[in-house]
Amino acid sequence: MFFFEAQPLSNWLMLILVFFVLIALNEIGRRSKIGGIFMFIILPVVLTIFVWPKTTAGTSVDDWFHYAKVYSSLAGCIGFWLIRHIKGVSSKKWVLCFPPFILAINILEAVARDFQIGALHLNKQIFDGMVMVSGSWNYMNGIAGILNIITITGWVGICISNDKSRDMLWPDMCWFWIIAYDIWNFAYTYNCLPGHSWYCGIAMLLAPTFSAFTFKKGAWLQHRAQTLALWCMFAMTCPAFIDTSQFAVRSSHNTGALFTASFLALIANVILFLYMIYKVNKTNRNPYKGELYTDLKCYKEVATMAKGKML
Repeated sequence: MFFFEAQPLSNWLMLILVFFVLIALNEIGRRSKIGGIFMFIILPVVLTIFVWPKTTAGTSVDDWFHYAKVYSSLAGCIGFWLIRHIKGVSSKKWVLCFPPFILAINILEAVARDFQIGALHLNKQIFDGMVMVSGSWNYMNGIAGILNIITITGWVGICISNDKSRDMLWPDMCWFWIIAYDIWNFAYTYNCLPGHSWYCGIAMLLAPTFSAFTFKKGAWLQHRAQTLALWCMFAMTCPAFIDTSQFAVRSSHNTGALFTASFLALIANVILFLYMIYKVNKTNRNPYKGELYTDLKCYKEVATMAKGKML
């Protein structure tokens, strides 16, 4: 295989299982207030105090990045839960800054990691428990991540769905931004988490995207935060699953594959950035003070679901 070592059927089946389990758990957290409280508040507190100090020691998840990632994703889950379910919170306009802020922080964490790995000049050397290969791909993907942040638009239009689940919808976050993000994030996991990217670069990325295109359009960021938090908690609780078990999958460490993934991420996000500039010039709208893609079908579908229930 170009990106990964050849895999037995069992690992392909496990990839599919992880994908569906993440979707199912996300749906529980999305549809149930109590489910959200348990999965994203009570469970992490218990794991932080009693489990992770033991399970992460000496493993590939015992580093600053994995701890930063799990707690930043949990912060997003909790913040989004409060916006959706606590009376009065959604009426405060400053709350609109939280979703793009936590999203940008998560992307910046990965950008910093890409630049860090690139600067270390590693050549199939072990760093933080994984074999790493540094190169131009780290810098290309870091730039792609920065462009991905710049193209986060229209958060003033974030709204709450007018139904029982009260999902946090973002009409201006259209499918093309999500696809560019997914390509960038896969390249990031492949560059900096090569021993984990089979699961967190494929199943964990596809799960929220699938949910955003099927179960609840417009709620991608909510889906993404919850599936990311769930996977990070699992990885820190059972690191052997992705490190040493029969289901562990190794990267091919092919420099051609590394370059290809990051090059595609950079191209996708350059195109996204240029399209944003085109729309700004055409509509004369400020994408950071208003919504940019209001004339597109993807925007209209989500805005219609919200039925005017703006934050």
